[in-house]
Amino acid sequence: MTDSLKHAPFFEQMRRRDWESLKTMLASLQNQDVAALSQALPAEDWVPLIRLLPRDRMAHVFSYLSLEQQARILAELSDDENARLLTASSYDDVAELLERLPESESARLMALLPKPRRRVVKGLLNYPPDSAGRLMTPGFVAVRPDWTLEAALAYLRDHFSQGETVNVVFVTEADGHLLGAIKLKDLLFGPPRRRVDSLLKEAVVRVQTRADQEEAARLIRHYDLEVLPVVDEREVLVGIITVDDALDVVEEETTEDFLRMGSVGTIAPGLKDAAMSLLYRKRVGWLVILVFVNLFSGAAIAVFETAIEAVVALVFFLPLVIATGGNAGSQASTLMVRALATGDVQLRDWLGLWGKELLVSVALGVTLGLAVWGAGIWLGGPDVGLAVAVAMVLVVIFGSMIGMLLPVILTRLKLDPATASAPLITSIADVGGILVYFSVATAILQLG
Repeated sequence: MTDSLKHAPFFEQMRRRDWESLKTMLASLQNQDVAALSQALPAEDWVPLIRLLPRDRMAHVFSYLSLEQQARILAELSDDENARLLTASSYDDVAELLERLPESESARLMALLPKPRRRVVKGLLNYPPDSAGRLMTPGFVAVRPDWTLEAALAYLRDHFSQGETVNVVFVTEADGHLLGAIKLKDLLFGPPRRRVDSLLKEAVVRVQTRADQEEAARLIRHYDLEVLPVVDEREVLVGIITVDDALDVVEEETTEDFLRMGSVGTIAPGLKDAAMSLLYRKRVGWLVILVFVNLFSGAAIAVFETAIEAVVALVFFLPLVIATGGNAGSQASTLMVRALATGDVQLRDWLGLWGKELLVSVALGVTLGLAVWGAGIWLGGPDVGLAVAVAMVLVVIFGSMIGMLLPVILTRLKLDPATASAPLITSIADVGGILVYFSVATAILQLG
């Protein structure tokens, strides 16, 4: 059964405004599913839907909504309702929302928060964008090293609501200095009179507040962590990052890299909600630059006008050869950008990778050269076939080298290697490919 048919009764009850039936239906749905269904509703139904939810679910569903939905709901709810909703939401979700809203609206909503909560949210917003401090939530539960397991469990029972998760329990000194972490099951099944510090086996993996969010996500992935502690410069535990937050970061960074590799850049509201003017601004810059880059291609062709007039068959193979060089460059660039992003490759590895890519590109070039050799002989004779084959080998090598080295150079210059996008690599490979192709043809066919 398709989702549309499965949830048809829900949409029918929304249309009929049968609130009691809707409450029953919503009780059987997961929070994420309620948020997904809301996206198919007209905007005027978003607030009635959110009001149908019990208070303990409202904030959870709200956190999965799009920015457009959240802004519309907050604008239509009363101040009291907004205060309850934002107070029930997690600190990091509130901070992210207020950061993305217009300044006047953000200030209005901030004023609705209780003073202690407002202070925490402002503290999160003071951390640099895309830092671990901005991503973390200060909601965690910590115990002392000299407590017994029995006392620690009693403390957890009384304070578990303060933490976003208690599957991992952190151990800190009285001043908040992080000592380590223990799993909840070790607390549950350990001898009640045993001390907490007896369960500490090794230093816990942690991240600094000002570290990049990508570093936090990498640590969670590398060490298979459920939760990552965040410490300040004094090693005091100030918050935690959960695995679901890390997954969001990975998705955002991957999307950002794909957009940059397409010479588009980040589209903050998402493609569906982005204005046409924003899409125009994001795309026009690189396209104009690439137009001027490709002017060199036309100039290069003009230089070899005499050779083209002498052997017209050369024109037939021109698009084939330069497109193959651009494709080879795009492949090499994609592999290198992704390897740099995941940490699989470091800058110090560039020379060894360059040698490997050179050998691979030679093998690829020879293979593709042999593939077009026969076609060159058929259309232009043995000399044209040889010229096309040799040019194909050299163009593939040239494109691959550009595609592999440009991300390394950009990284060395502290620029985003994803900027070495497929359109840019292709344009550079086109200009170089034309020069190589006609230079080889001129030399072999003695057209000078």
